[in-house]
Amino acid sequence: MRYLSTRGQAEQKDFTGVLLAGLAADGGLYMPETWPRFSPAELRALRALPYAELAARVLAPFVGECIAFADLQAMCRRAYAGFAHKATVPLVQLDTNIYALELFHGPTLAFKDMALQLVGHLFEHVLAGRGEKIRIVGATSGDTGSAAIEAVANRQNIDITILHPHGKTSEVQRRQMTTVKADNVLNIAVDGNFDDCQDLVKAMFADAPFRAEMNLSAVNSINFARIAAQIPYYVYAALNLGAPEREVAVAVPTGNFGNILAAWAARQMGVPIARFIVASNRNDILARFLDANDMSVQGVAPSLSPSMDIQVSSNFERLLFEFLGRDAALTAQTMATFRASGKMAVADPVWRAITKDFKGYRRSDQETLAEIPRLHRESGYLADPHSVIGIAAARELGPVGMPVIAAATAHPAKFPDAIERAVGVRPPLPAHLADLYERHETYTRAPNDLAAIEACVRNFANRNV
Repeated sequence: MRYLSTRGQAEQKDFTGVLLAGLAADGGLYMPETWPRFSPAELRALRALPYAELAARVLAPFVGECIAFADLQAMCRRAYAGFAHKATVPLVQLDTNIYALELFHGPTLAFKDMALQLVGHLFEHVLAGRGEKIRIVGATSGDTGSAAIEAVANRQNIDITILHPHGKTSEVQRRQMTTVKADNVLNIAVDGNFDDCQDLVKAMFADAPFRAEMNLSAVNSINFARIAAQIPYYVYAALNLGAPEREVAVAVPTGNFGNILAAWAARQMGVPIARFIVASNRNDILARFLDANDMSVQGVAPSLSPSMDIQVSSNFERLLFEFLGRDAALTAQTMATFRASGKMAVADPVWRAITKDFKGYRRSDQETLAEIPRLHRESGYLADPHSVIGIAAARELGPVGMPVIAAATAHPAKFPDAIERAVGVRPPLPAHLADLYERHETYTRAPNDLAAIEACVRNFANRNV
């Protein structure tokens, strides 16, 4: 399997190269040269497998010959062995045709663990074989940071620096990052929003001398390995609901577009997913685009669902590339115009092709606060502010009579203030995080300035010199 950049000017790489590079050298995002496809018989054969075994088989075509299947299989088993639920990703029926796919049973209580627990093992395996060291830099709106840190803390060949927007994550999200005791972890609280943090990470990768000096790599969903590792749970859920004989739909609370892109990738591989429902909060750029072809950047407004407080959804570039017929030059031009003007010009036929299968949905904070107790009252299910928007979207936009998989992306205890406001009860943290509020925090405060951030990363890299 070879991978090419959405912007067409970077060299093609194999899976290992993409894993270590993260962002392509031309600023684009890596995509598989072709999508592997499973026949109905091959999909049916996956039904009886435990999740880790299914994940290994779904990932194998993307990994190719870079990693032996036995090694990949062993890494998948280790990655998911510690999850709190025996099914790893249980499906919970909420209504006749609505199912919550619980993706939060990993160590940091969010769906990012599903990919990053495995990606941590992949990094360690590849780096040990090469005798190399990398420095991961990533941006987080709340959950990626803690999941990435948990995945690579104390690994010998990796340093990790995570940028988060100062004061714009929940306290649980912040503390899950800043209380980790590991010599290879640096947390930076940036004076800005998530889009600023994401731009700083992309700028570090675009600074070729700095990128080479630091041997940078990425754990954000700009790294295709993250997307690949999210595909298996959509395959697993669809098979459990009757695929390949039965079509399903998915509803996903979406910020950076990676999670729902993984569902779309599952369809490219043969899983019969008929509709993709993009659930947003007040930061509704994706919903506006899907409703009216209005992909225009507005100010990021803080919300009860901070992981969706995003205006520039990086992974949308991957979908755009596909719907532009894989025209890399046109993709690069469209993204350059979007960056310069804050508005994406998508031709009407292309927009109509996208919206044939993708539907947008939005909920304000007040609507979210009303939705949490309604769901709890009617189904006995307590959902966090992100998941509940996806569940509401599934209820309102799911095709009649078709099972809808609503991605439950975070444990309600990650957002205790919002849950308490909504239902009057403060959900307790699981036992392994029970003392989180008493743990000592360590992080660096920094301005929204590339030179300042690069200095922090460089000083951390040279701390033992």
